[in-house]
Amino acid sequence: QLQLVESGGGLVQPGGSLRLSCAASGFTLDNYAIGWFRQAAGKEREGVSCISSSGGPTNYADSVKGRFTISRDNAKNTVYLQMNSLKPEDTGIYYCALIIARYCIGDVRNWVGSWGQGTQVTVSS
Repeated sequence: QLQLVESGGGLVQPGGSLRLSCAASGFTLDNYAIGWFRQAAGKEREGVSCISSSGGPTNYADSVKGRFTISRDNAKNTVYLQMNSLKPEDTGIYYCALIIARYCIGDVRNWVGSWGQGTQVTVSS
């Protein structure tokens, strides 16, 4: 059964760091791009970052550029999101998503094949 499981969320002070993981089971990630999304309370889900199947081309939302880094280890069937210099506005539930494409082109929300269950990130002093 195809499954994505996020982990690594938690409570962190402003300026702190967290690393989220997205582990896949039931299939291999090699042929797919993976996206990270987040949803704050009362807001729509928004794209945060996306990484191509090879780990080469990546993209980021303007709000996280220079602070977040997406990476993948296909041997471990896992994608990561390193989040540094966290701000209160980064608070939300973070989801990884299987993108039914090799590259992150256009609005990848149109190509989501499966979502993880999400992990809560809270940035607060």
